[in-house]
Amino acid sequence: MTVTTPASRAAQILSRPIALGGLTVPNRIVMAPMTRMFSPGGVPGEDVRSYYARRAAAGVGLIVTEGTYVGHESAGQSDRVPRFHGDEQLAGWAKVAEDVHAAGGTIVPQLWHIGMVRKQGEPPFADAPAVGPSGLVTAGAEPTGRAMTQQDLDDVVEAFAQAAADAERIGFDGVEIHGAHGYLVDQFLWAGTNRRTDAYGGDPVARTRFAAEIVAAVRERVSPDFPVLFRYSQWKQQDYTARLAETPEELEAILTPLAAAGVDVFHASTRRYWLPEFEGSDLNLAGWTKKLTGKPAITVGSVGLDGDFLRAFQGEGAPVRTLDNLLDRLESEEFDLVAVGRALLQDPEWAKKVLQGRFDALGAYDAAALKTLY
Repeated sequence: MTVTTPASRAAQILSRPIALGGLTVPNRIVMAPMTRMFSPGGVPGEDVRSYYARRAAAGVGLIVTEGTYVGHESAGQSDRVPRFHGDEQLAGWAKVAEDVHAAGGTIVPQLWHIGMVRKQGEPPFADAPAVGPSGLVTAGAEPTGRAMTQQDLDDVVEAFAQAAADAERIGFDGVEIHGAHGYLVDQFLWAGTNRRTDAYGGDPVARTRFAAEIVAAVRERVSPDFPVLFRYSQWKQQDYTARLAETPEELEAILTPLAAAGVDVFHASTRRYWLPEFEGSDLNLAGWTKKLTGKPAITVGSVGLDGDFLRAFQGEGAPVRTLDNLLDRLESEEFDLVAVGRALLQDPEWAKKVLQGRFDALGAYDAAALKTLY
């Protein structure tokens, strides 16, 4: 008789490979994208290469990089956040991908435009204005930026498409489009910041048009089996209680056009993965996403830690949380992969320890980890 121990159960559930388009990910552990700001001039250097490769070598199946600015002057507001355009920047990223592959991992860049969150006067392009669907940074605010013209929309769509093409060209395994947390793409999805009366505003399907155009343009510029991931959230950094959808039907209206446009995998960002998304069901946001679209889904949100990640930016740590509930949900195929943020930031060998069942070797999160690129 074979006895399944907690250690062997974790290994059995998490060690299963999964196909995402033409990519086979060796296990179900994903490194979540986390902004680190260690790339002067937007160029990822040797320390960034080591940071990602170290986690791949320790068992992370798929790495989603920190957000990287696409080639549009209003896309970002820091000269230390990496860019995914420019010869020097792309050469740096090519080395990151090479090192991750050499360590046995797979990697996709997260492509990012911050939209109305941008403060004019900040690098890398100080004169670039903040732009968004309606010039609003949050619901109920006065306009502080420029509502995007059709030319603006076309330029941003092209910037995402070019970044995706470059990602495939320099050796990445797929791309993730950042459509979450109140940044540009999400500003179109959310009624609170999208007050447009043209084809890009109005009902949930119309508000999805811009995101779907980005996905379709990306899909057209990369190989058919090159995975396209899409990260989205209900909550926004400007409003943690915000919701794109109050019901499964509303969520389906938003996700269906994105799936049709070419999304292969949805990355459903929540602050606590164990919370149900809608009344009457225990499914979390990733679970509903998979059920409604039939696409593979990644869950995320305080995995392995008992404490909201937002408090980390206020200097708070977090104790270790059991993975039993997570393993139950993965085993029942509620979702397909799990993205880990702070726990992996704190400990580059977190995946190895979990896959080996060494749960007693997992440590609490210390917010001081944000200050290093360990």
